[in-house]
Amino acid sequence: KGLHNFTATTGNAFKLALYDSEATLSKSTTQWTVASTPSADPTNTYEVTTTGSGYTSGGNSLTSTTPVLSGDTACCLFASTSWGSTASFTARGCLIYNSTNSNKAVCTINFGADKTVTTGTFTIEFPAQTAGNAIIQIA
Repeated sequence: KGLHNFTATTGNAFKLALYDSEATLSKSTTQWTVASTPSADPTNTYEVTTTGSGYTSGGNSLTSTTPVLSGDTACCLFASTSWGSTASFTARGCLIYNSTNSNKAVCTINFGADKTVTTGTFTIEFPAQTAGNAIIQIA
C-alpha cells in the first residue's frame, strides 16, 4: 500500500485535476497545489480554471475499485468522471493525486493533444483494469 492506498472501501481519497497546454506536468510533479503566479509553482499553475468555465480548481473526486492482479501486476481502476453539461474549456492533461495524503501526486497524464469541450460534458474514461491497459499498474 505504501504512500497511496487504492483499496476501495478503506483506502485514500483521490482526485483528478485538469490542466491546459501551458502546464508543466512530468515525473517531477510531486503534488497538486494552487499558486497565484507561475513563479510560485511552475509545475502546477495552469489548471483549466484559468481558461474556461464549468471546472472547479482541484478537479473531481475519483471513485476507485480495489486493485486486482492481472498476471503478476496489480492494476487500479477509477470510475469515469465528468464535468457538467455546460462545461467549456480545453485540457491537455491531468494529474491524479491523493487528497488524503497532502495532495501527493499519483501520476500525470498527457492526453497527446488538446481536448476541447464547448457547452457540453467533458468525460474522462479509464481503460480496463488489466496489465497493459490499466492507468496505474504496479509490478
